[in-house]
Amino acid sequence: MRESCSIVSDVHRLLSPLCVPGTALSELDQIAEEYILSRGGRPAFKGYPGGGKSTPPFPSTLCVSINDEVVHGIPSTRRLAEGEIVSIDVGVEKDGYFGDGAMSHLVGPGSPEKERLLRVTRESLYRGLDHAHPGKRLHDVSAAVQQFVEENGFSVVRDLVGHGIGKNLHEDPPVPNYGKAGTGPQLQAGMTLAIEPMVNYGGYQVRVASNGWTVVTRDASDSAHFEHTVVITEDGPITLTDHFTREYGENGSHHS
Repeated sequence: MRESCSIVSDVHRLLSPLCVPGTALSELDQIAEEYILSRGGRPAFKGYPGGGKSTPPFPSTLCVSINDEVVHGIPSTRRLAEGEIVSIDVGVEKDGYFGDGAMSHLVGPGSPEKERLLRVTRESLYRGLDHAHPGKRLHDVSAAVQQFVEENGFSVVRDLVGHGIGKNLHEDPPVPNYGKAGTGPQLQAGMTLAIEPMVNYGGYQVRVASNGWTVVTRDASDSAHFEHTVVITEDGPITLTDHFTREYGENGSHHS
């Protein structure tokens, strides 16, 4: 998992400087796919089965979501524009193990409101990680995310959650970004989780777009998404993906 997560992180570092006005979403996708394959990995999202017979498998390596698109945006020839939020989600399988990580960027200069949405979403992930210790309950993580987000006037998406990860991209337990502290399964050393706050500027309600994949906010408000794959150890959580840090240092500070 360290290897697959290393590829995830390196893809984010490769794409981060390209999240500027004029870059085509399909270009980001092509670069990511070529790099993953060059490292002996496999794009985990490409070909992922749809939720029903009418929804085709996911067609791309990346999920690239713009503004009110929460997750599962399908890259197209559309080009990034100044002031937009672009959220990039990367999944990789290598040697039978998976890694998953997401990061949101502000494309060029943007509004203070969008900057704050990204900052709060990123920090909410770390507020959750602060509780990812053996003996804690899963919803201690969830409640910490929710509390911080709502204290800052935003909302956490309810219809989508994080997940266990390992030999499969999505495993138990589901990891919601809301909940009551002190409830849920007890966390144990050795658990590997993909924790991923999805935070909306407006209400938490979402809907699925006509392509059957892309999830958008019902009120058309902006959304942001940050995700790390972590392993819980006796000494606390270790972040296997490191494409951004709590302080949002050199790996992306020029975007927010």
